[in-house]
Amino acid sequence: MTEEAYWEQWRSRELVEAQLAASWRVVGVYERASGRMVGFARALSDGVAIAYLADVYVEADTRGRGLGAALVRAMIDDGPGASFRWMLHTKDAHGLYRKFGFVEPTGRFLERPRPESPTSEA
Repeated sequence: MTEEAYWEQWRSRELVEAQLAASWRVVGVYERASGRMVGFARALSDGVAIAYLADVYVEADTRGRGLGAALVRAMIDDGPGASFRWMLHTKDAHGLYRKFGFVEPTGRFLERPRPESPTSEA
């Protein structure tokens, strides 16, 4: 993941572990035969009304099998946040997220982007 996911390349193992520890929910996808983790997503939330979907990833050699859709569904539709307002940022997979009701923000949404740095894009 640290070599493929654009949002992961600047994060050290320590940063990833801190992010996981602070996450509201983490979902993994594993191959049945080998037990290898092939997919992952995490979310931040207040646990009541709002959540942020982050770090959705499926290993390249397992893409095209519906694992991304299953992962997003498990995270947002089948979990404790099914009735929440969900947000995310992404550079890709817009079609996948649209299947789950994600749309471009309206005029009511404001964002303060992270400060630019030469080592981060996420």
